[in-house]
Amino acid sequence: MKITSDKRSALTARTSSMILLSTLLASQTVSAHGYLEVPPSRALACQKGLNTNCGGARFEPQSVGETFKGFPAGVGGAPLQGPVDGKIASGGHSLFSALDAQTATRWHLTEIKDRNIDFQWQYTAAHPATRHEYFITRDGWNPNESLKRTSFESAPFCTIDGGNQKPESGARHNCTIAGDKSGHHVILAIWTVGDTDAAFYNAADVNILVEPDLPGGWSPVGSIAPATALLPGDKVKARAFTANGESPDYSAFISIDNADEGAPPNWSFKLAEKINRSHTLIRAGKRDENGNVEPVKGTNGLYAQKESGIVRYEVQLDMKEDTAARMSVASQQAEYVLDKGRAKVEFSMIANRSMNVEATLLDQNNKPVGTTSAQVASGSTWLSMDVRSNPGVHTLTLVGTTLDGRTTRQDTQTTRMTGEGAGVEYDFVFPENINGYTAGTKVLQPKTNEVFECKPFPESGYCKQYSPVANGFEPGVGAHWPMAWDKL
Repeated sequence: MKITSDKRSALTARTSSMILLSTLLASQTVSAHGYLEVPPSRALACQKGLNTNCGGARFEPQSVGETFKGFPAGVGGAPLQGPVDGKIASGGHSLFSALDAQTATRWHLTEIKDRNIDFQWQYTAAHPATRHEYFITRDGWNPNESLKRTSFESAPFCTIDGGNQKPESGARHNCTIAGDKSGHHVILAIWTVGDTDAAFYNAADVNILVEPDLPGGWSPVGSIAPATALLPGDKVKARAFTANGESPDYSAFISIDNADEGAPPNWSFKLAEKINRSHTLIRAGKRDENGNVEPVKGTNGLYAQKESGIVRYEVQLDMKEDTAARMSVASQQAEYVLDKGRAKVEFSMIANRSMNVEATLLDQNNKPVGTTSAQVASGSTWLSMDVRSNPGVHTLTLVGTTLDGRTTRQDTQTTRMTGEGAGVEYDFVFPENINGYTAGTKVLQPKTNEVFECKPFPESGYCKQYSPVANGFEPGVGAHWPMAWDKL
């Protein structure tokens, strides 16, 4: 039978939450189910293994928190509606009572780094939604006391009208957490069902890491964190974004005119000054104890007034190629002598910039037979690589990229390998290109200096089975390598 509002009020005044829930469930011909997915509800975090000792919630996050709708009615002597104080996280269901435990360290906290947050639900049995509401604990709440109505703000910080339509899993509820909220809080997410007397109450444990709003309505929306030295002709752009996309009106850019301006602290300062000159609703700089924001030579925070609509900034570097950068092979031997197919190839290189370099020696079939990499300073540097190959003409390729990533230089030289060859040809040095191993693939095992051939199908499937901690089929080394490989 259907429970009327009067009967329910009388029931709540004299019964436990378990009787309430049992009566509610008996009154429903069909039961809705769902849970808060982003950020994860306390129960979903149990299922994911982030929380432990969760009782039945670990297996049924979609059923947690189902009880009468009407929260937060019941404050100040009014008839109780919704979950009973102390049992808000479980909804009063004994199977989920473990969720009602409340201490400062009991539950995994999801880090919140943006006050503009998109809540998402997963519905396993969707029913029409009257609304979704989001409450948050009061400033100064006690995380070591059970959750009560008085633990939460009296009004939701976000309400989404459901229109009495069936909600879709993954749909986003765009909300904004108040600027004075920071640190450990509990968000109570409520899905009020339209065609039953029920609502679902999901607690989500969060750690709000966003900087609190400044006095005067300023909210943090990003920072200018300089790390890269720039050159004359480079540009830096602070790209502004609203909830709907990029806002060119609030973006700003500067050009680097000289080497002094290219120093990271200096271009950060110049960009912050440009933003402050261009916009009254945006401030860039470092805030003092009185809330004033002024540019500094270093990292500058970015702050916006609500009416600007700006929710975040991205700093983008437009770096020109360093046309003066040079790098080349300086000297090498006319030939290198192989001893049973092995040789140490040494050569020198020269660069006028600090660079990350990689050198590769390729045989006459363009197969890599040796490689080395290093970070080198400006000037001359000696490099060496271990090579396994056969006699013939080889190609040494040297590639260098400046440390800021703006410029790449390459030099290619030929050299000759003489002496005694390795004999057996191979396709790869194990485990290079391991996902491409098929029947007949030949690999060099550098640990034993031996060549192995992948067996025919179906054993060839074992050739790809390798990881640093599970190497049973590693050629010549693993305990089961003969199942996959033939030694040549």
